[in-house]
Amino acid sequence: MVDNIWVGGSRKKITIAVIGLGYVGLPIALEFARKVSVIGFDTNEKRIALMQRSIDPSNEVADVEFKECDITFTSSWEKLKEANFFIVAVPTPVDPHNVPDLEPIRKASETIGKVLKKNDYVVYESTVYPGCTEEDCIPIIEKVSGLKFREDFKVGYSPERINPGDKEHTLTSVVKVVSGCDADSLEQIAALYELIVKPGVHKASSIKVAEACKVIENSQRDLNIAFMNELSIIFDRMGINTYEVLEAAGTKWNFLKFQPGLVGGHCIGVDPYYLTYKAAELGFNSRVILSGRYINDNMGNYLSKKILQHVIAHTENVKKSKVLVMGATFKENVSDVRNSKVADVIATLKSYYLNIFVHDPYANAEDLKHEYGIELLSQLDNDYDAVIIAVPHQPYSHFDDRYFATITKEHALIADLKGTYRNRITSRKYWSF
Repeated sequence: MVDNIWVGGSRKKITIAVIGLGYVGLPIALEFARKVSVIGFDTNEKRIALMQRSIDPSNEVADVEFKECDITFTSSWEKLKEANFFIVAVPTPVDPHNVPDLEPIRKASETIGKVLKKNDYVVYESTVYPGCTEEDCIPIIEKVSGLKFREDFKVGYSPERINPGDKEHTLTSVVKVVSGCDADSLEQIAALYELIVKPGVHKASSIKVAEACKVIENSQRDLNIAFMNELSIIFDRMGINTYEVLEAAGTKWNFLKFQPGLVGGHCIGVDPYYLTYKAAELGFNSRVILSGRYINDNMGNYLSKKILQHVIAHTENVKKSKVLVMGATFKENVSDVRNSKVADVIATLKSYYLNIFVHDPYANAEDLKHEYGIELLSQLDNDYDAVIIAVPHQPYSHFDDRYFATITKEHALIADLKGTYRNRITSRKYWSF
């Protein structure tokens, strides 16, 4: 354990409070808890109770990772008074109209304002648009705490780079971008993160630069996937398999290996809207970024029409047809269902009066029911008119042509969105993005 660290101009014992203990906050809290004292705070008492028993509600962190950690889990903001370094890792979603929802980060700022003391530090990790930390969050802290920014407390921004389900590119193995409100705070914040990040840190010149860094990382991926999705629509009309084209093009050394697919989750499908929202506020209407978003957000409708066309062509009564959707989380091998575009596909297919059945070995049935009203199957039937492999979870990887033949009718369509079973399905009609 590190007993003390240089904070506020002198060496003192440090206690970190991590606000928000989801996919981002919990790993951060546990890593720091191996070095210093940590208070893990979340308003969800049910989640806190699980973490107090060394259980990650998100199923990303193994129980062994809780061992030898100096951490207290709490839902009481009074406990936060013991901290002198605050890390904010709450979600920053968009509303149904794709407008940034800053309510969680504003509430976190209010909570910090209630407990902040002179010489304390606050670092935001939640995804925001450039300028949000200084223009939206800091004024709230000042108002609630009565303290003066820079004079009484310091603030920084360090964008999270957590990738759910990825055991290679973890918090401690990826360079961490850090920033501060002045030269001194930058050095202090960098020193703190260097305690846990093995490759070290990249010191951004300002908080705005660090904020912008985060939103463009995911916007870049979003645009590349949008290009692949548009290609898949074009190639489908040409009767060409997109994955075969990408395989061939990928033999060139500088070809970027992106793939088509549904783009959901709480990063790639959300972050671009934070950037375009701020751009519009400044009088610039994004064309390229929003075009990519338009394509990716409409891939669910494109898929649904493909399924509907097949069912209409091969069944006498659409209302009696059965479609199986395999995988409902936002990506493979994770349990997170937030902003899952599979849910959009299911809703659209149901609007066409198709009977939809959903299976997922990782999704939490309670979360899926609460978020989307979707119920999970415990047992599959043998008469589906179509099967959509929406998320290729590892337990699905051994399935073959014979397996799909046992659960479908002879005329069934196997829609394999990620091309997992390419060249392996022969007894049923096969289609992929």
